[in-house]
Formats: sequence, C-alpha cells, structure tokens
Amino acid sequence: MPIKKESMTSNVPFLSDSEVTCARCKACCCRQEAMLFGDTEVPDNLTEINIQGERSMARLEDGLCIALDRKTMTCTIYESRPWICAEFEMGEYECIAAREANL
Repeated sequence: MPIKKESMTSNVPFLSDSEVTCARCKACCCRQEAMLFGDTEVPDNLTEINIQGERSMARLEDGLCIALDRKTMTCTIYESRPWICAEFEMGEYECIAAREANL
C-alpha cells in the first residue's frame, strides 16, 4: 500500500480513497469490538453481553463479526448495522489502524 502522508497523532499512514477500498480489504474493521449503544435493530442472536453487562456484536472463532458473510466479505445486516459500524469510515485513522494491526 502506498503511503500518502503520516498522521499528526500517530505513525499510521493516511491513504487516498483510491488506495483504500472495502473491496480490497480483509474486513479488518470486522475484527474490532462493535459496542452497541441503543442499537435496537440488531438481532439479539447476533449480540453478546460482556462481564460488565455491555452489549456488543458477537464474534465467531475466527475473530470476525458474526454478521460478516465469510464468502462475500460483506455485512449481512448492513441496512440495520450498529451505529458504530456505520460511523466507521473507510480510509480514516481507525480503518488504517485496524489494517495495520491485522497485517
């Protein structure tokens, strides 16, 4: 991946939209914990509650979100995905950091 510039707050590079696409991704963002903050449209069978009583998207043994279709690498609940997933922007700091962590 070509590096465009360094972040002012970290060593994680920013990439242009043409270099970062979900189509060329290994769903790194789907390895992140997706906490649910009042997301009422997410089916209960796709969630889990941690020891602190916080609700989040469940993950399977491979570490990826339970809602990720492993064949197409697309979200099976995209239209009703959690707020935190909808706010996650391709190519932004969290995206690049997730990619770096999963190389």
